[in-house]
Amino acid sequence: RDVNTVCALCVSTLPQFTEEKLGQAEKTELDAHFENLMSRADCTKNWTEKIYRQTEVLLQPNPSARIEEFLYEKLDRKAPSRITNAELLGQYMQDAAKEFGPGTPYGSTLIEVGECERRLGAAEREFLQTSAISFLTPLRNFLEGDWRTISKERRLLENLRLDLDACKTRLKKAKVAEAKAAMAPDFQETRPRNYVLSASASAAEHELRVAQTEFDRQAEVTRLLLEGISSTHVNHLRCLHEFVEAQAAYYKRCHFHMQELQKELGRLPNAFALNSNPSVATAGSASEGISSPVETDTLKIEEVQAPATGTRKAKVLYDYDAADSSELSLLADELITVYTVPGMDSDWLIGERGNQKGKVPVTYLELLS
Repeated sequence: RDVNTVCALCVSTLPQFTEEKLGQAEKTELDAHFENLMSRADCTKNWTEKIYRQTEVLLQPNPSARIEEFLYEKLDRKAPSRITNAELLGQYMQDAAKEFGPGTPYGSTLIEVGECERRLGAAEREFLQTSAISFLTPLRNFLEGDWRTISKERRLLENLRLDLDACKTRLKKAKVAEAKAAMAPDFQETRPRNYVLSASASAAEHELRVAQTEFDRQAEVTRLLLEGISSTHVNHLRCLHEFVEAQAAYYKRCHFHMQELQKELGRLPNAFALNSNPSVATAGSASEGISSPVETDTLKIEEVQAPATGTRKAKVLYDYDAADSSELSLLADELITVYTVPGMDSDWLIGERGNQKGKVPVTYLELLS
């Protein structure tokens, strides 16, 4: 339907619209099922819009970046690839490691953590791309496509409804005028006028039939579009499942990368134990080449004695189950006493809790001053 037709309808139905607002004209009511369809469609549009906007914020919290992406999309140009915050952090960490020295404990740890952050950033970028395609795009297509079509047809239906009611009002007025003329006493003077009024009523009836036909046709078109909202819900449900799958895959990859990072950090030289007892480290250096009385592989926990100095308190970060009788099981948030002995792997300390004693992994502890 062209714009001129719609504009003509708007102009012709303006008096009817004004009279309805003033309560001076009757209004054709739509059936309850049709009203429910329109209410459901409005509800779908409102919540889809809110979900779409908030998902945009979730995927891209930076409003300036969202505006930039919107402009590129409207200009039909590809947005430049943007590095994620995690990737940028990883890059900074690895650059810092080069300055501090990759051979130092801090430098080597920065390299490993930086690489992990870059992997996390790559996983995040893939998640953002997948979510945009599988979830955001279908929601936007509904709001910018299907919903605009529905809104246009609903506006046209409302204009045709106003036109229909205006025709009903004109016919009613013509019938009243015709009835009054029929009751006039002077037949010679009123007869020509009766013919005119009768013709006017006939024309009004014809206009009403045409308006009713157009209204019924448009109502059916609009009804079909509104009933299609059920298909929209099914499509959005499928997209929601894909969004959840993308989120699950993303967090699973992040968890995997962090677990691998923890394992890798456990293999790196650790400065905690060395700094906790400098005297022991010095003694170890001075006795290089002499077999230690306590070797790691043959460590007998019951024979280990706490040194007079060099013990520290440590807070347990995570639960830990002992692998054998030489290790000490740990519970998160408890405090234990730790120390090192000559010949021990730097990734391990001796931990004491009451009369219990055993090896504990350094990565599970927060050493307290």
